[in-house]
Amino acid sequence: MTVLFFALVVAFAGVFAFLNGFRDASTSVALPVRTRALTPTVAVLFAGLFNFIGAALSATLALEVSRTWVRLPDGQNGLTILVAGLLSAVMWALYTWWRGIPSSSTHALVGGLAGAGVASVAVGGHGVEGVDNSLLVQVVLPLLLSPAIAFAGAYLLVWPATWAARYTPPNVVNSRSRRAQTIAAGAVAFAHGLQDGQRSGAVLILALLAAGLSDGGSMPIWVALLTAAMLTAGTLAGGWRISYTVGYRLIRMDPLRGFVAQLYSSAMLLVGAIGLHWPISTTHTVTTAVLGAGANQGFPATNWRVVLRVLAFWVLTPVLTAAAAFVLQLALSPLARL
Repeated sequence: MTVLFFALVVAFAGVFAFLNGFRDASTSVALPVRTRALTPTVAVLFAGLFNFIGAALSATLALEVSRTWVRLPDGQNGLTILVAGLLSAVMWALYTWWRGIPSSSTHALVGGLAGAGVASVAVGGHGVEGVDNSLLVQVVLPLLLSPAIAFAGAYLLVWPATWAARYTPPNVVNSRSRRAQTIAAGAVAFAHGLQDGQRSGAVLILALLAAGLSDGGSMPIWVALLTAAMLTAGTLAGGWRISYTVGYRLIRMDPLRGFVAQLYSSAMLLVGAIGLHWPISTTHTVTTAVLGAGANQGFPATNWRVVLRVLAFWVLTPVLTAAAAFVLQLALSPLARL
């Protein structure tokens, strides 16, 4: 049964990484496609390349999560928690993609693991350990605060950008901004690989620890390659439902503001991954940066009905994935005792 559950974790982690790229590809390609800086095909290929590079290069965040912030019980109990958490996150990812809602895979995974851990304790097992101040400061707070910081930073950055371009003809500003967006789109895709590619890597390291196959001191090369390959495959497959929401339905967007939103969100993601080792939701960061960059155009520029709908899904993500994982863990617990 340990081998079976370990295989299930690997399979669902691969599916989770694929769906992560499939859905979050929209965050790096929606704006350059919307402003005609890149064609859809080139944008997706561009994002796929930089996603792979980012996911394959950095294992620091995954190791930090698996060694310091989260500790699972050994054996089948720990593996069932991972299976339940991953399965709930995968189901939520499919549902939000179908509805065209940009939601956080990170929040879904955290909620799923929390719900499965609580269910494991409820049936007399051991749950997720390591929930202390460091987890709150380095995981929960960055995930909660990053949307507000992205919105405020992009909103403020638009002012000097538009002031600097005040005497430049609009067609020249748009042309230069589209060229700059090409670079910014690559930065967002690279940062997405650094950030979200390590979620699946961290889960696989936790599975290796629970199965007694690793001491967690390093990331095996097959883990890095699997997560990078699945994330890139999902990106190349595209996620145009969510791309349409981010690029067309949230707010009016011109090339200059699109560049500002991508530049600021990529900087946040890179600092979080490389400098601070903080997990930050790419979806939340880019989406709120888009809203911030476009907000100074005035109230009518924002489609508030869509915005409020997206925010409602963001609030529901950890709650519903935790509830689903709780039920799944209760169903899997009898198998874990075999």
